[in-house]
Formats: sequence, structure tokens, C-alpha cells
Amino acid sequence: MRKEILIGGFGGQGVILASVIIGRAAAVYEGLYAVQTQAYGPESRGGASRAEVVISDEPIDYPKALSPDYLVLLSQEAYDKYLPLAGEGATVVVEEELVPHRNVDLERELKVHALRLTEIAEETTGLSLTMNILTIGFLVGLTGVLSRNSVEKAVLDAVPRGTEELNLRALHRGFELGEKAKNGEL
Repeated sequence: MRKEILIGGFGGQGVILASVIIGRAAAVYEGLYAVQTQAYGPESRGGASRAEVVISDEPIDYPKALSPDYLVLLSQEAYDKYLPLAGEGATVVVEEELVPHRNVDLERELKVHALRLTEIAEETTGLSLTMNILTIGFLVGLTGVLSRNSVEKAVLDAVPRGTEELNLRALHRGFELGEKAKNGEL
């Protein structure tokens, strides 16, 4: 089993932190092999930011996503650049408000879920900064790629002290929305 996750957005959206949490949940709490890579350099100031996590039950021979099974695209630039890399039948999560121009032809063969993730995070926690945590929850609730318990533990490891309750609220809201989307209720 090899699962590839690509997260793309712009600097400040927590793309790298989200990928670190996913990698930690897989490796530390589920006993799987996981490799996390990132590209942000000068992009961390608002340009394109990209992170990948490869998860496997066997040693990973190549650490980059070749044909991502799951994509989280949080900006128009990330959508335009990374959607064509999606593997056949991939699950794609899109930040609807920040990706106004979508490619219907490319999306046709994919499982695309577009939500106003930033707005939902603000409504849930009062902070748009929690959008990345909410999005992890949505992806896990929708796909079951990792267990909720392991992701929750990884979030608690990664977020700043004093923000645990806030981030768990975002994560649980994401789980709930992902479950609804999986059941066709969203």
C-alpha cells in the first residue's frame, strides 16, 4: 500500500504544518513508513507552497509523489499547477473561495470536494489560521487515509501550547464535514 498526498497553497496557510502532522500521524502513531517533503523557500512569503507526504506499509524507495491519490489545493496557483498531477480517480479537496477558476475537464475523472474552508474555520474557531487543521480533519473524515485518533495525537504534538482546544475544535469539525461528504450529505 502506497498513498501519496500533495498539499498546495500559498505561504501562511499552514501547508507545511499540515503535511508534518499527516506524516507524524502515519509514522509515529500508526507505525507506517512516511516521508514528508516540502518546497517553499521564497514562496513562504505568499507565493506557491507545496508539501508532499508518502505513506506506505513497506519501506519507501522514492520520497516524492508521482501520482497523488489525495490533493489539497488551497489557492488558484496551486490548483492550476498541481491538479494535472492527480492520479487516476484521485480525491481532491479545494478551497472554493480561493480557487474561483476551475478546470471542469480535468476534474471530470476525479473526486473533487470544494468547500469554503477558510470561512468554515473562522466560523468554527474564530481564526482563519485553523483552516489547515480543519482541512486535515476533512480529508481524514472523507477518506479514512489515517485514523482519527492518530491524527488527533499528531495535532496535539504539533500545535503551540495553549491552542490545543482550539485546534481540536477545527479538527473535529473537519472530521464531521468529511463524514458528511462521504455520505453524500454535503
